Amino acid sequence: MEKLTQETVNFTEKNIDRIAALFPSAITETKDADGKLKRVVNFDHLKQLLSDEVADGDECYEFTWVGKKQSIIEGNRPIRKTLRPCKEESKNWDSTENLYIEGDNLDVLKLLQNSYLSKVKMIYIDPPYNTGNDFVYRDNFKVSKEDYEEELGLFDEEENRLFKNTESNGRFHSDWCSMMYPRLQLARNLLTDDGVIFISIDDNEVHNLRKICDEVFGEENFVANFIWRGGRRNAAKFISTSHEYMMCYSKSINYCNEMNISWHEKKKGLDEIYQKANELLKLSKNDYSKASKLLKEWYNSLNDGNESKKHSHYCYIDEVGVYFASDISRGGGGGPKWEVKNPNTGNYVTTPTRGWAYSKPEDLNRDIENGLIHFNGDGVPCKKRYLKDNETQLMETVFYRDRRGSSKRLTNLLNGNIFDFPKDENIIKGFIDSFANFDSIILDFFSGSATTAHAVMQLNAEDGGNRKFIMVQLPEETDKKSEAYKAGYKNICEIGKERIRRAGKKIEEELKAKSKEGELFQDEERKTPDTGFRVLKVDSTNMKDVYYSPSQYNQQMLLDLESNIKEDRTDIDLLYGVLLDWGVPLSLPHITEKIGGKEVHFVNDTDLVACFEEHVPQEVIREIARRKPLRVVFRDSSFRNSPDKINVTEIFKTLSPETTIKVI
Repeated sequence: MEKLTQETVNFTEKNIDRIAALFPSAITETKDADGKLKRVVNFDHLKQLLSDEVADGDECYEFTWVGKKQSIIEGNRPIRKTLRPCKEESKNWDSTENLYIEGDNLDVLKLLQNSYLSKVKMIYIDPPYNTGNDFVYRDNFKVSKEDYEEELGLFDEEENRLFKNTESNGRFHSDWCSMMYPRLQLARNLLTDDGVIFISIDDNEVHNLRKICDEVFGEENFVANFIWRGGRRNAAKFISTSHEYMMCYSKSINYCNEMNISWHEKKKGLDEIYQKANELLKLSKNDYSKASKLLKEWYNSLNDGNESKKHSHYCYIDEVGVYFASDISRGGGGGPKWEVKNPNTGNYVTTPTRGWAYSKPEDLNRDIENGLIHFNGDGVPCKKRYLKDNETQLMETVFYRDRRGSSKRLTNLLNGNIFDFPKDENIIKGFIDSFANFDSIILDFFSGSATTAHAVMQLNAEDGGNRKFIMVQLPEETDKKSEAYKAGYKNICEIGKERIRRAGKKIEEELKAKSKEGELFQDEERKTPDTGFRVLKVDSTNMKDVYYSPSQYNQQMLLDLESNIKEDRTDIDLLYGVLLDWGVPLSLPHITEKIGGKEVHFVNDTDLVACFEEHVPQEVIREIARRKPLRVVFRDSSFRNSPDKINVTEIFKTLSPETTIKVI
């Protein structure tokens, strides 16, 4: 009976497996520190296999820094940690599909690899900008100033300094690059083939970030570097830097091309046009001609900078909606010419000089019958182009939104200036709308004030989507002098969770108000969006250290010891450890049943069934097998001895042969 490893993926071993499959002669063995043999790659031999000339280490283009190799090793190294549920800090635990995870995001990204591999449609992160301040993320691969200088070669063999120390700024860049590189590597694994990542950044590291992303995601997968102009900063010493960047890469631009995937944004100012058109129809008592005339007057009254005025050519209204009258003639001329009657007057209309855009008369007649042709008296008619069918456009890389707006909204929501410089939820909402589907998973592993979660909930409320979010944030302590600390927020996670609660409540109240006023869901019923979240926290493994790697121990050694599970761990702790290890999504619903006096946990009905009780009787095992679960897991101590384990295997072979059985 196979044991769950209770350990994250060892990417070094996986990569060696891939290389071994392609180039077996490049794999050799060496001894580790304990004297045991292990597989390694003979890189000199591999380089020669990949070259049609003698590989002698010629110069080549590369991007590197002190500590890069160690950061890659750290990103690939497995960890002995787990995620522990925290129901008391969650909202709607039993029904929500959203996750809020507290802990170092490097650990979390490793823990999510099995359950969310290639399942995340969009990632947005706002990592700490490298302004010279100390980082919160103090990874193992951070190098000291002394180690940095030693690796860089600033001392000769007699420990004399070779040149004046001017590299402190370089060390800042090295630290930041070492922090970002493994996190982006792990993040890429989580993206779907058509997934994208957005990274907010400023001028200090935008050049290095571009090089890192070119290496991690591939230069060909660069999508755009969006520039957000947020308003003047007059307090600047020399130049008012009014912008920052949002760098975007796709997982596979080739896949997007093959699947004809493109990204569009909704045109701005449309909601105001629709609202005004409805008002004018009521005012004119559904006189479409009069309402159209009033709509033109409304457009003329708007300022030139108004977003709605950009669409002033959509100035007609009929029973279908707002439309503009477009040219119906053949572009370039040479179109067919035949006589067409105006159904309103019975007269023949003027034929366009360039001929009709239609190739056959019946096609034009069909559009006339369907009310898709706009008649200008007996002059040349036009084709109706409805606004509802042309709501999107290609995105532009430069846009303006006053950065002060998001700060004001968050201050109002939290009743105080609790979080400095939050990102704008409306900007992120727009990107999610353009790049993600209605049921996508959105990840933010530098969650901060949980702006991304707010954006996901708001968008779901507006269009009826079922997008899910995963927020990850280190519980960084707030400054004791800050407004946040004085308001009772001891760390950033408390701010983020409270924002989600309040934003969710506000969204629910707004939906109820609109529903009562008859403004909501006129065409279809939509459920209230998911505004809950499950809180999970990074902790050490559920298993005692001596038991951590079960494959290293034989059966007798296990029997000689009482328990391989830490005393403070509950069944739910164990269950989530199993979900991570087995690669089951952490958002799935689960219930607990009493079967034969034993607690049995059912995840998403029978996707996974777990029983962590001691000495589980055969009648309970038979009942579990009759449910035909996809996976089932027990504790080692669920069985008295090896014969009992064999009986369990035989029971499942008989009643549910497709079930995979494992133990912890």
